[in-house]
This record gives sequence, C-alpha cells and structure tokens, in this order.
Amino acid sequence: MQLKISQLHLPISYTEEDLRKRAAAVLRVPAGDIAGVRMLRRSLDARKKEDIFYSAEVCVTLAEGRSPKGKPGEKWSYYKETVYDPMRARKEAVADGGATRLPALSERPVVIGAGPAGLFAALTLAQAGYQPVLVERGRSIEGRTKDVERFFREGVLDPDSNVQFGVGGAGAFSDGKLNTLIKDKEGRGAHVLRTFVSCGAPEDILISNKPHVGTDRLRIAVGRMQEEIERLGGTVLTETTVTGLEIADGRLTGVSVKREGEALRVIKTQTAVLAIGHSARDTFSYLAKAGVPMEPKAFAMGVRVQHKREFVNRAQYGAFADKLPAADYKLTHTCKDGRGVYTFCMCPGGYVVNASSEPGRLAVNGMSNFDRAAENSNSAVVVTVSPEDFSADYERLTASEDVFAGAPKKDEIPAALLGMEYQRRLEELAYRAGKGKIPTQRYADFRNGVPSDGAGAIKPVCMGDVTYTELHAVLPPYMADAIAEGMEAFDRKMPGYACDDALLQAIESRTSSPVRIVRDGTLQSEYCRGLYPCGEGAGYAGGIMSAAIDGLRVAEAILAEWDPPAKTCK
Repeated sequence: MQLKISQLHLPISYTEEDLRKRAAAVLRVPAGDIAGVRMLRRSLDARKKEDIFYSAEVCVTLAEGRSPKGKPGEKWSYYKETVYDPMRARKEAVADGGATRLPALSERPVVIGAGPAGLFAALTLAQAGYQPVLVERGRSIEGRTKDVERFFREGVLDPDSNVQFGVGGAGAFSDGKLNTLIKDKEGRGAHVLRTFVSCGAPEDILISNKPHVGTDRLRIAVGRMQEEIERLGGTVLTETTVTGLEIADGRLTGVSVKREGEALRVIKTQTAVLAIGHSARDTFSYLAKAGVPMEPKAFAMGVRVQHKREFVNRAQYGAFADKLPAADYKLTHTCKDGRGVYTFCMCPGGYVVNASSEPGRLAVNGMSNFDRAAENSNSAVVVTVSPEDFSADYERLTASEDVFAGAPKKDEIPAALLGMEYQRRLEELAYRAGKGKIPTQRYADFRNGVPSDGAGAIKPVCMGDVTYTELHAVLPPYMADAIAEGMEAFDRKMPGYACDDALLQAIESRTSSPVRIVRDGTLQSEYCRGLYPCGEGAGYAGGIMSAAIDGLRVAEAILAEWDPPAKTCK
C-alpha cells in the first residue's frame, strides 16, 4: 500500500530515521510497519527566521498487511504516481476514429530551434521513431560556449552563436531554473525533470520545489540530449538558419535553410515545430511579412540588481544563513499608478551577463552555476510593459532621440512587431550608455539622478565588462520611476535591499517574447497546416520548464495526427 503525506515538517538537518518516525506518527503506525519512504517534494519554510524547517511531501509504502489508522484526509491520502505517456493523445485519436493506424508522414518532421521547447519536441519524436530533423542557427553547446566566453572576455559578438542562440537556447546560460506554475496532471513536468537527470542533471531537482540545474550542469545535459536525438535516428543541423517556408494548398511542404558557404536548400516536410526562442527577431520579421498570424503581447523590462550573497542569505535565513544553500527571494509591488514591478529570474550566488545578440544593442541577464557560490546574488527588477505602453513610448523615443533617426517609424512597423522594435531601441540606448559594456549605476546615484563613477562596497560580479554611467539615459521615465518606487517598497520587506551601494545594470529586456504566433486548438498555425508555433518565442511559455512542457505538447499533437515516415528520408 502506498500513501502520500503532505506538509510533513522536518528539521533542516533531518535524517532518514527522522523521516520514518514522523511519517509513522502521522499514520499512527509503528515505525516498523513502514517498508519505505520516498521524498516526492521538499520546500524550505523560512517565514519564521527563528524556526526554519523543511515542509515535505512523501510517499510511504507500508509493509504487507499493514494499514494506517483513521481515514484519508488532510494528513494523508492514497497515492498513485502519474506516468507520462506521450502517446496518450495518439491512442485517443486512433480510438475515436475506430482505426488502428493514422496516415503516415512522407517526410521527416522538422524542429526549428534547439532551445528547451525544440529539444524536448525533437527528443520525444525521436523516441517514437519519427527521426526528426532539428535545425539550429547557432552552434553545438561546446562551440557555442567558446563563442560566449570569447564575447565575455573580448567583446567579440557572433550574432548567430551567443547567450541567446545555439543548442540549449537562452536557458543554457542562466540559473537553469526548472520551476513552473503549470498544473501537471499528465506528468509532463516530472518527465522533463527525469529526462534532465538521465542526461546528467543533479537528482535533487526531482524533489526540490524550486529545482535549478545551474548553467554548468545544464550545458552537460543539453549536449547529451542532442547526442540522444542523433542516436535515435534524428539529425541535428547546427549553424543552419531557416530562411523560409514552402506552402502548397494551405499545407506546409518544406523548410528552406541556409548554412554559410553552402547553397540554399529545401528540407521537404509536412510538419515543422516553430520553436525559435524569444530573440529570433529576423525570423519574427520574416513570418510577419509572410502573413503568419501574430499579435503583440505584454512583457516586462527593467534592470538587474546586485547585492552581496551574504546579505540576501542573512535577510532570508537569519541565524540559519550559514547552514543553508544560497537564498533566493521573490518580491512584488503595485505602484501608485497601478503598474506592477517585481523581481524576476533571481540568481543566488550568480553573475550578471552581457546577453546581447545583435550588434549595437545590449541586453543583460542573470546566470548561476550549480553551486551558486559567487560573491553576489542578483535579480531582475522589472516593470510590466503593455502594448499601450510601448506604442506610446515608441513615438516619444523616435521623436526625441537623434540616435533613432534611421529607425523605422511606428507606422512602418507591423503591429505585432512594435514591442520587438521597442526592445531594440532601448537596447540601443543601453549600448550607447555603456559604450558596448554593461551600463552600471549605484542605487544612491540612480535615486539622485547623477552618474556613478565607480562601485562602493558591492563590486560587480559579471560576465562581460561594465561601464559606470547614469541609467535614466537608458530607461523610459515610467520605467525608471516604477523601479525606484519598487526598490523602496522592497526595502520595507527586506531591509537593506535599497542600500546605497546596490548595483543596477541595464537593460533587462528579454524576459519573454514580445509577440504571440497564433495557433489553433490543434496547436497549428492558422497560416498553414503542419506548422506548430511552440515555446517561449511563440508566446506560449516563460522559462525552461514551461517551454520544455510546450515542446512535449506539440510533439504529442504530431504523434496524434501522423504515423512515422514509412522510410528513412534524407
């Protein structure tokens, strides 16, 4: 008999014996009746700094013939693990049609983009025998890592191989967070975690309520996922850019691709997963020009804020700070004008990185290794930006800044892409303010509206060089005002947060995609049958985990519509 106990409180230094004793007490059985205890989920409860403990959800197996006392309710329930089945929708489709087979693909499916959505879509199709072709404009993880490290060290940017582009997507150079708010009745989230573990991620992510892999471990897992796709008969084409779609009678028939030094060619296919990521701006432009239905969506922009890791640990854990891993936090505030400001993608013991992907434009992001041992912790402090915001402010920017004399006018931009162009303009201001380096300012100077000439007690911990400057030259007034109000509000919740020497760095502009590529109930684009917008770039995810889950959903949709190709296609 398997039972689940929720909210089982455990000391931070608990032992296996503690776990058994407390489980036995909840079930009101002798400890000897418990055949096994397995941790399902574990979270740290630090609401009372003098009494920090783990709150756990565990699966208990009782010995043969033993039963718990009482009835299932709040303290315990019967447990049956959800097993992920990528073929579930396919089986249902076959059953509903009364058939035993589906029509077979004549060509291999194509997956465009090797970020989390694309990797999991391709891996799922490969495991089912569909031999997908995975196309990625950037390099493999090894080559890409060299390009990124060179950029950090020398400032030499490769527009196709950087923090945003390459196998692994933007998440490969991040904290590697794997938490999500998606309800997981089908077990997709657990499957994603198990897949990462099988490819080298730490097993702790299977039970943590805030799982993170770290960029160092995530890169290993990403490389092994690529190897597994290829081992199963898939093909991975790196350094290959998709330049167009072939359409006939409202159906996808091929994808045109170009590799440097080679002629343009067309990969024949009936299905393509469009998992392009949130920074594939040239692809967004092509799709909009081709008439693919797209719409603008809200996103968030702001700055990265650095504090000493020790300060964050003490603020969150008090006297337990030295006994626990690097602390995180999540802070929110509604400004007087109703605008939301919040922390995002917090990186304990991490680095602020130059995450640029286009020449003459600069964006920042956060990154941590698995050990989260860097001297500082950082987080984005971002402000909600609606289509109404960027529509109005784009006109202000292009009317007042000589630097934007050559930028497209508002009425020259497709409505769906105005948010993307707005991001570009602010990234151009950040590049100018930092002279190509990360523009940085002490919070006291930001508050007073004066440039910084150096750091105080908090030194920048960055991947990429910094320039001390004045960030009001980068941020729109509404954004700067909201950040200042948010910093003071966060200081009331975490005293010391708005200290004079806290470092602000701009611009955090790639929090999520500024567009949504419309898809219908079958997860296909209305533009043509066989095209599946997917993941964060298409506007259906926000982070590694939700993008991976969306990749699974799209793969399942393809499995439910088609049998695998009857022959191996080149």
